[in-house]
This record gives sequence, structure tokens and C-alpha cells, in this order.
Amino acid sequence: MAKMHTYIQHTITYKVALIVVQHVREFFETFGDIAYRFYQVIKYILTFQINVRQLIEQSSRFAVDSLPITLSIVAMTSIILAMQIAPEMVKQGGKDYIGLLVALTMVREVGVIMSGFAIISMIGSSQASELATMRVTEQIDAMEVLKVSPFKYLFLPRVLAGFIMMPFVVIISSALGILAGGFTSMAAAKDVTWLCYITSVWQGLYIRDINIMLLKSACFGGCISLVSSSCGYDAKGGAKGVGIATTKAVVWSFVAIVIIDCIFAVAFYF
Repeated sequence: MAKMHTYIQHTITYKVALIVVQHVREFFETFGDIAYRFYQVIKYILTFQINVRQLIEQSSRFAVDSLPITLSIVAMTSIILAMQIAPEMVKQGGKDYIGLLVALTMVREVGVIMSGFAIISMIGSSQASELATMRVTEQIDAMEVLKVSPFKYLFLPRVLAGFIMMPFVVIISSALGILAGGFTSMAAAKDVTWLCYITSVWQGLYIRDINIMLLKSACFGGCISLVSSSCGYDAKGGAKGVGIATTKAVVWSFVAIVIIDCIFAVAFYF
């Protein structure tokens, strides 16, 4: 039996199964840690234990610092989209629906998703590396020794800032995306006028779509900050651990917002 057990341990199937089990266990452990930290954040919010100064600082960092790259990504995506669909829509006699198509695409999906990706790459990674550095340099351990809650002073202002400021970022970026799509459509198709484009924008864009966009973006912002901070908080192993935690935060944040987006799509549009 011992020889059989040793033989099984050296097979490729056993090694692959072991890797799968380890990743599944790590997934549930990470998910559980994130859920527990979210509970702690909600508890401090409900008891109004909010440091306004830290909240304003994190809000400025989340929205203002990330706005240029977010606007650039969303605007370029809208330009590429309009550049390809405008000539084809004109050929099919659908020039009166170009603005509608661009607006719905930006408000329902592209504006929120691309803004989320930009925030993750700039702010999420920064938050993860910041908390990871504090962990490996034992600053968080010192806070815990002094009976200072890391969830109150590190997690709460970041998560709340993401939840509050992300809708403003998405509103500005989506509006710019719609405008950029209009100018691109007029340049790419001769029969498209500005009045025709703007009129078609409001034909199928409803307040319900905007409300869903705002709610989704708020969930995105809070989730990005929570996941990034949580991954940084769990860092270990020096400088290498900081890099691993930052990479993990980016990957988990991407996966999280895609799952949330899918949930919203099924709940409101399916």
C-alpha cells in the first residue's frame, strides 16, 4: 500500500488534482476573508465611526487622480466603437439609431466596465501595494498591538470612498464617451449630423438605465477598494509578497466586477 501511495503521489493526475484543490481552498479562504472585512466595514459605517478627513483624502485619490486615465480609456473605446458602426449603420439606413446604440452601449456596459478596469489598474493596485507594504514592514502589526482597528482606519475610508466616488467618475466618463462617439460618427459618416445623433441618443436612453448604471458603478467602486485592500492586508514575504499581493488584487478585482456585472445584467435586463 505504501508503494502504491507513493506511486499515486508521483502521477500527473494526482499533482493536477492537488493544484486544483489548493486553488479552490485558496479561493474560499480569500472570499471568506473579504466577506468578514466587508462585515467589519458595514459595522463601522452603521455606528458612524467615520474619519471624515481620511474619507476626503481617499475620495480625492479615488476620483480626481484616476479621472484622466479613465476618461482617456472610455473616450477611445467610444471612438473606436463609433468609427466602426457609424458607416455600417448609414449603409443599412439606420443613421437615426447611431446615437441610441452608442449611448446604450456606454451607459449599460462600456462606460462602467472600462472605468472599472481603469480604476483597478491605477487605484486598486495602489491600495493593494500600500497595505501590503504596511503589512510586510509590520506597521499593521503595530496598529493591532496598540488596539487600533485596521478595518476602521485602513479599510473603511477606502471602501466608502470607492462606493461614493465611482458613480461620479462613471457619469463623467460616459458623458464624454457619448460626445466622443458623436463627433466620430459625424467624421466617419457624411450623412450623420449632430442634431440627428443627439436626438437618437434620447430615443432609447431612459432614467432606469442611468439609475442602474449608478448603482452598478457604486458596487464596482466599493468592491474594487475592498478586494484590493484585503489582498494587500494578507501580504507576506517581503518585497516579493508585495508584488504577489498586488497581482492578486488586480486579478480578483477584475473577476469580481465581471461577476457583479453579470448579476446586474441577469437581474435587470434578462
